[in-house]
Amino acid sequence: QVQLEESGGRSVQAGDSLRLSCAASGRTITPYIMGWFRQAPGKEREFVAAIDWSGGSSYYADSVKGRFTISRDNAKNMVYLQMNRLKPEDTATYFCALDRRPNYSGDYYPPSVFDPWGPGTQVTVSS
Repeated sequence: QVQLEESGGRSVQAGDSLRLSCAASGRTITPYIMGWFRQAPGKEREFVAAIDWSGGSSYYADSVKGRFTISRDNAKNMVYLQMNRLKPEDTATYFCALDRRPNYSGDYYPPSVFDPWGPGTQVTVSS
């Protein structure tokens, strides 16, 4: 019943920063781990980042570690992805998703455990 919708994607230059937002509606996302994934045309969906229910723990793919920061505001039912020092290889459709596992604690976030997904927002980074 939870619905997710991403926003904030646009075309930028390499080295620029961008913040993506994920708004949840229908039900609170407070109990759930939330994640960001991305997918470029012709490529598999790639994990980007995840954050636990409290916002106290987060995990990042090696490709974005040190550049991206995931955060959440449970009171606003929102999740964010701050993207700094963007590279052309960051170009993709970015998706927000909810981890269905009720008590998971770890660093393994396959796409199969996430439901629902937002429709995605496009990020294009030009050199």
